[in-house]
Amino acid sequence: PISATISADKIPALDKRTQDGGTEVVEAKAGKGSATLSMAYSGARFGNKVLKGMAGTPTDECAYVASTVTDLPYFSSKVTFGKTGVEKIHPVGALNSYEEGRLKEAMDQLKTEIDKGLEYIAGK
Repeated sequence: PISATISADKIPALDKRTQDGGTEVVEAKAGKGSATLSMAYSGARFGNKVLKGMAGTPTDECAYVASTVTDLPYFSSKVTFGKTGVEKIHPVGALNSYEEGRLKEAMDQLKTEIDKGLEYIAGK
């Protein structure tokens, strides 16, 4: 994987920078804009992948889906879109110890958010 080519001491800073990417864009624009174009591009790319898959050309992209990849009922994973929508949910793959820790943190937060959403849907 590409992460194996990055020295371990650089990963935490890259992780933080990726997580705070939207804020970094706003700061770079000195408060005169947002990361809206980044979100629009991401949405257009995602829509294009779904449509290509449904047109018969299988395409891979990340999506937040009902999943058994983890213990959570929903998870964001690499999926393959095809004629029927999501045709395959790919496993997470090998992680180093830093990535395992970050995945655990994310899953803890995500579990709370999923539980809230399910309670809301159930009318509680």
